[in-house]
Amino acid sequence: MPYARISLLKGKSPQYLRALADGIHQAMVDSIAVPPADRFQLIHQHEAGEMIIDPEYGGGPRSEDFVLVTLHLGRPRTKEAKAALYARMAELLSVSPGLAPADLMVVLIDGEMDSWSFSHGRQASALSRQELQLC
Repeated sequence: MPYARISLLKGKSPQYLRALADGIHQAMVDSIAVPPADRFQLIHQHEAGEMIIDPEYGGGPRSEDFVLVTLHLGRPRTKEAKAALYARMAELLSVSPGLAPADLMVVLIDGEMDSWSFSHGRQASALSRQELQLC
């Protein structure tokens, strides 16, 4: 049950934002076994000057189209699965909405199900597998 925070500068169209969210989700489905209906994403758009990033660190150059994706995961994934996720996300987003791979940064936060409550104040680790599929 990943939760995605997608941060970028303001000014993109609703279609661009939807394509961005769709590509991120599809990459998770394709590479880290996220069920297709398991989708929780928040898009945070920032004013100029509110995203301070190094344009060259780790492989730039980055442009004003820079996107930071933070994924909070309900369980750890293997190093190989994470690498596949990064590559698939860059591939999909380069096609639609046309994001340059240098403008994509992804941060994964591994967690455990006892760190989540999906609803009703119940700890997710106490839910059955069937209940988790419904959340």
